[in-house]
Amino acid sequence: MPRRAREKSSTGIYHVILRGINRQRIFEDDEDYEKLLETLKDNKKVSGYKIYAYCFMSNHIHLLIKEGEEDLGTIFRRIGATYVYWYNWKYNRHGHLFQDRYKSEVVENDRYFLTVLRYIHQNPLKAGIVEDISKYPWSSYREYIAKPMICDIEMALSLFTEDRQKAIALFKGFNLEKNNDVCLEYNQNVRLNDEEASEFIKGIAEVKSPLEIQNFKNEKRNKIIKKCKEKGLSIRQIERLTGVSFGVIRRI
Repeated sequence: MPRRAREKSSTGIYHVILRGINRQRIFEDDEDYEKLLETLKDNKKVSGYKIYAYCFMSNHIHLLIKEGEEDLGTIFRRIGATYVYWYNWKYNRHGHLFQDRYKSEVVENDRYFLTVLRYIHQNPLKAGIVEDISKYPWSSYREYIAKPMICDIEMALSLFTEDRQKAIALFKGFNLEKNNDVCLEYNQNVRLNDEEASEFIKGIAEVKSPLEIQNFKNEKRNKIIKKCKEKGLSIRQIERLTGVSFGVIRRI
């Protein structure tokens, strides 16, 4: 069956997700994140796109992007070719790294533009990786409140007010608001593998190894296990990674 044609945005703005093939990690260390940032920056000059927001997660990325001289397909072929070649060289691997077809949704008005922007910045928070979005180093949130690197921040700030300092303050407040925003996402019902689950536990517990939560006080330990269950980790997987007994986990 032929693929359905992508919906075209009248504004040229899209929310895009690019994901590792078979949910594979696409970043192993800080150098990898920095390489993708550099790739996006370099290709802006060629493709003429604008980036309004981004967030790099371990196995996927979110972008709020506006087409320029080239369409999304060409843009992501360029980005993929550069980053994947470098990644395969670095890790002595072969073959595809990204899932063959990126996902996208149109962004047609200012209200949804801001919704997507906040959704992207809150991705690490809702994934349980950080409790403060300003602490996550691989999103564009810091570019808005400090110094832009690859982000075109003026459009988003102007939607709050023309006064730059007031706009930044309003931007911060808006991005920190609790919400039930629903935007484009991959199916989140797929279970995490042990490596991904381990990273999730280390992130929410702020530990170097998931086994450390065995030594936490019951209240703190139970709170972390509850978050693991909400994320979709199975009881056996939590037991295997943390060393906490099956019976204890089942009762939480």
